[in-house]
Amino acid sequence: MQDRHLNPLDRFLAGVGDALRTIASPAARPTRQNPADGIAEFDLSERARTHAAGLMRVNHAGEVAAQGLYQGHAAVARDATTAKQMQQAADEELDHLAWCEQRLTELDAGPSRLSPLWYTGSFVIGAASGVLGDQWSLGFIAETERQVCDHLSSHLKRLPEEDARSRAIVEQMRVEEQQHGENAIEAGAAALPAPVRVLMRLTSKVMTETAYRF
Repeated sequence: MQDRHLNPLDRFLAGVGDALRTIASPAARPTRQNPADGIAEFDLSERARTHAAGLMRVNHAGEVAAQGLYQGHAAVARDATTAKQMQQAADEELDHLAWCEQRLTELDAGPSRLSPLWYTGSFVIGAASGVLGDQWSLGFIAETERQVCDHLSSHLKRLPEEDARSRAIVEQMRVEEQQHGENAIEAGAAALPAPVRVLMRLTSKVMTETAYRF
């Protein structure tokens, strides 16, 4: 069956649906098994539980932002293959979103209250970079995923050692984020200028510090 050609109204309505399923709580049911399934829950101290919840809230906020970024790129992508790749990556990362939310529930915590802001800001950035051309969209994806992998690696060092359930989720996310970045590079991602990369890191730091608490 051939893919249906979407007109501007179709894309707008699809975008509204994507936004709602991203920022709504509870998240959509994941299509794949949670990496933490089968791993016993450890009785964390109150301090360790609060810290783990803060880190997983940051990871959840990052996945909300990733949805906005990918969907913003897909909305303006000039090449149908690139748009499809962006949407497929966004669909895969919905599982990450659901896994993080499930873990937050287990830790008696909730997602960031600023999720609509994380999504909207990232969507605008994604669409704006996409207007410059698909190679720049892919460049933003590649750089974003590289920074996300660094971020997840730091969380694996900061999560309580006994919190094996959170660690299993983060480890699987890191593997898949790395693959998404490599896919973008193979598809022709342009290397971003150094000032842009620095600005992305600063923006990520603000989101991380805020989402940990709110």
